[in-house]
Amino acid sequence: MSLQAYKTAATRAENPREMEYRLFGQVTRALMHASTVDASDIATRIDALDWNRRLWSTLATDCSNPDNAMPMALRAQIISISLFVGRHSSAVMRGEDDFEALIDINKMIMQGLAGPGAQAA
Repeated sequence: MSLQAYKTAATRAENPREMEYRLFGQVTRALMHASTVDASDIATRIDALDWNRRLWSTLATDCSNPDNAMPMALRAQIISISLFVGRHSSAVMRGEDDFEALIDINKMIMQGLAGPGAQAA
């Protein structure tokens, strides 16, 4: 089986929660890497921040949909986190803050997606 065929099969076997966990893992690893590169490597830093911001923006958009079945309070919290992520990302881009809060938020979300008793990356 080719590598691409394996990836396709693995993706189809994942449930939405597992896919979200995997995506958060990829984005969080990118943020962690970006936090270690030299400040002059602007492209790496901005790419990771933009990917994370787009992830959170997508979640907020989904939560604003009236057909979303999640409880309204949870949806509001996710939208609020998305707004914070946007503001904090801008501060990181300007060199006024660091990546740590964004990484911590994503790790907490991953722990929630992993479920009780699971170890998040």
